Amino acid sequence: MRRILVTLITAWVLALSLAPAHGAEPTRGGALQSLLWPEPPGIMSGQFLQSPALLVSTKMFESLLIYDFELNPKPHLAESWQVSPDGKTYTFKLRRGVKWHDGKPLTADDVVFTFGEYLIEVHPRMKVVFQKVKVAKVDDFTVEFRLEEPFGPLIRSFGIGTEIVPAHLYKGTDFRKNPNNAKPVGTGPFKFKEWKRGEYLHLVKNGDYWRKGLPYLDEIYYRLVPDAASRAIAIESQQLHLATQNDLELLDVNRLSKLPYVSVTTKGWEWGSPIVWIEMNHRRAPFGDKRFRQAVMYALDRKFIRDTIFQTYAKVATGPVHSSSPFYEPNVPTYDFNPAKAEALLDEMGLKRGADGVRTTVKLLGLPYGEMWNRAAEYTRQALRKVGVEVVLEPSDAAGWSDRTRNWDFDMTMYFLTTLSDPALGVSRTFMSDNQRKGVLFTNHSGYTNPKVDELFRRAAVEIDEGKRKQLYSEAQKILVDDVAVAWLVELVWPTVYNKKVNNVVIDSSGPNSTFAETWIAR
Repeated sequence: MRRILVTLITAWVLALSLAPAHGAEPTRGGALQSLLWPEPPGIMSGQFLQSPALLVSTKMFESLLIYDFELNPKPHLAESWQVSPDGKTYTFKLRRGVKWHDGKPLTADDVVFTFGEYLIEVHPRMKVVFQKVKVAKVDDFTVEFRLEEPFGPLIRSFGIGTEIVPAHLYKGTDFRKNPNNAKPVGTGPFKFKEWKRGEYLHLVKNGDYWRKGLPYLDEIYYRLVPDAASRAIAIESQQLHLATQNDLELLDVNRLSKLPYVSVTTKGWEWGSPIVWIEMNHRRAPFGDKRFRQAVMYALDRKFIRDTIFQTYAKVATGPVHSSSPFYEPNVPTYDFNPAKAEALLDEMGLKRGADGVRTTVKLLGLPYGEMWNRAAEYTRQALRKVGVEVVLEPSDAAGWSDRTRNWDFDMTMYFLTTLSDPALGVSRTFMSDNQRKGVLFTNHSGYTNPKVDELFRRAAVEIDEGKRKQLYSEAQKILVDDVAVAWLVELVWPTVYNKKVNNVVIDSSGPNSTFAETWIAR
């Protein structure tokens, strides 16, 4: 199988030269050859937010703003913006001359539709962020976001996953069944060309792109290679240029990083701040009892998970807020690896071991993103078995995992989530009671409900004083960690692996999720 796959890859592309570029002028043309794994269920912006979907959709769709490595907002489709002194009105001036891939002009109508209708319906966190925001057209190139009360994190709400979509193609339609989902139409530097299922996704240069002289590349191929060893060989043999996130096993990343023509960076994930956790369905026994959830935390050796499964490209997570956040609270309840405590909690619940040593049997829906995630699921099974909890692993593909998770059809499900630059944007959506939205991915799937946490998140979101916001979020973190709303495992540090002939791969906090308008390949 490996030989067949490598042969296919070789047929796709020509081998690259070993010589990297140093200080050269950008070279125009050429095809960027990137790995992409697993195959996403879809690539329409806003609707498909899984990591492989975003890597593709961000080349076709664009947001109002982009963010540098320090998460400072920078102009993009919005050339400028102003915030009123009372913090209740954000006015964005749009660029003129921006066209959709079908030739229609981008106007304020598209922005109003995107934030006022489309994202509210399809996006997991937009209801939380924009439910009290009125989006209004001032003129064809001016949009106002009018708030009932100040919301400081709003200015960081216009990044990955909130790209503008064409109102003329979506307004008045069933967004999820719109035929344009299969052939997306954006404003970005690359246009959709073809998706050959199981083989590749092909994007081509937008010759009418608003950034004159860009993009440098003629096309991008995202190659779908199912075998992990073959994906590593494709990078090692220089048949493909780029890999990130789940494309490579981390053991292979360490090996490839030693090659003279390969670069590896962990920059470019500042905007996302991803955390891995196991979500437990509180609607089902025994997960509704927090003692069981606490027992799960004590039973898992998260240092082992960090060092062995994630090959140190991770940090042990302590709660819902990423340690890089200014709102991170370190003084939360701790769950060191302690199987004896786990067993004591299970005994206290009345879950006694049977003659076969089993207290209860539960199911774990694994994340179908490669062997690393399979090992994480298998380790979880082994660790919980030692304290008397039998875990049945449930395999799935990416589409099946998404469908089951968003429809609450699981006991436990493993995944990672981007927690974003502010808890009001990426954290609260997972835990607020009113964000239990069956059928919408990356919302409150677990059914966790705590009125006190709801109140703290609501107050923090509208509080202007940063010190008071930190206090409110600190209190919320302590409650959530004590409740073990989910079983936090590690904070991810994703490596991006690329051939040194490729330039401008990671230029801001979006990393490989940027538009790639400035990316070029030396010859």
